Amino acid sequence: LCFGWFFLATGGKQEAPAAENNPSQVSQGKPGERSSVFYSAGQFFFEYLVVVSLKKTPDGRYEPKITYQFPKRENLLKGQKEEEERLLQAIPLFCFPDGNNWAPVTEFTSETFSFVLTNVDGSRKIGYCRRLLPSGRGVRLPEVFCIISCLGCFGLFSKILDEVEKRRQISMAVIYPFMQGLRESSFPAPGKTVTIKSFIPESGTELIELTRPVDAHLEHVEFQALLQRLSPHLILHIFASAVLERRLIFLAEELSVLSQCIHAVAALLYPFTWAHTYIPVVPECLLDTVCCPTPFMVGIQRRHLERVMDQPMEEALIVDLCEGKILQAVGDEEEILPIKLRNEMLTSLNRHNNNNNIHTSEQVNTLISEAFVHFFVRMVGHYTSHIKWSKNGSGTFQERAFCKAITSKTSRKFVKKFVKTNMFSLFIEEAEKRRMPQEGKW
Repeated sequence: LCFGWFFLATGGKQEAPAAENNPSQVSQGKPGERSSVFYSAGQFFFEYLVVVSLKKTPDGRYEPKITYQFPKRENLLKGQKEEEERLLQAIPLFCFPDGNNWAPVTEFTSETFSFVLTNVDGSRKIGYCRRLLPSGRGVRLPEVFCIISCLGCFGLFSKILDEVEKRRQISMAVIYPFMQGLRESSFPAPGKTVTIKSFIPESGTELIELTRPVDAHLEHVEFQALLQRLSPHLILHIFASAVLERRLIFLAEELSVLSQCIHAVAALLYPFTWAHTYIPVVPECLLDTVCCPTPFMVGIQRRHLERVMDQPMEEALIVDLCEGKILQAVGDEEEILPIKLRNEMLTSLNRHNNNNNIHTSEQVNTLISEAFVHFFVRMVGHYTSHIKWSKNGSGTFQERAFCKAITSKTSRKFVKKFVKTNMFSLFIEEAEKRRMPQEGKW
């Protein structure tokens, strides 16, 4: 693979630097760099809608190809055209990451998942995918409708894909007026709604309301997906591994499960961000990603478990989302988090887990996020008191004094490891640039 776009997937408000197609090389990006484009109101909803279909090759296998692109781009400069071609070349691999062994079928359950393409210049585009079986009779091949956008809001784009799928069952021609109306609308601010008018033959004009969550950093997250598959105890084991930037492998058969659960795990780290290789659905041809000696968080279809276990891997935490268990661990996961705070988070997770039928998805997201943010506030919320400010306004973090200020031995032991992580370093580098810091301000 030699695309100009690299691959990872988003997990929250702050975006991780990209992992190159060569899994042994990880770009660390610019220190402290964060993406602001994902949550900017007033932008276009999307750049492209593409349809990716499976085309038969001479050897009898099927290869994903873009068969439709909306809108068509004309009058592009040479550099823009080359970048667009690289982008469009990269998309099919992630729309059908499960290889070329397909066969026409009569039934197929549609699924929704997402990925992110990150360019060498740091620009990022999210692919929101709905894989479905076209309406018709007899055996058919599934196809993928993929919306490429710079905006991160999984719930909102899932609703858009619901509308796309509904129109696909009528006619391809009904999809494009809806997408044109969407493209002409401005992306709403957090908590706001935009209404799209759309005409459907025999149904008339429909008004489709698209609302963004109030809390922008959670709008690409579904914690309930994680709680449904893993016990709170295992979630804390995973969190402990992620917070020390270890290698994590998640297994599931459904792309939607991998996508949702890994986004959720990455979001547990907020206000910090995973800053290493991050691929929620690893294409079959990139399975050797698990040989990467640096930290990674990846999702792999369970059918490839045997191939993964045969790889010459470093120590890694392997989580089976289908069975709800950990297949392989380092062994010290129980000892990483300070016991008092770990028990508080466990109580909180158990309480929310038992109330899944009472709370809305958005409420669960907020409650779970608050529990983990509270952990970070308790552990490192005093960081602003240990940034020494010079007369010219630049700040210098006093790491030794920061760690020494923690009275609990178990908490200090954890923090001494955490301050060495990339995610903490990036966070502090940004804090050192800010004027007038506020205690506990995230």
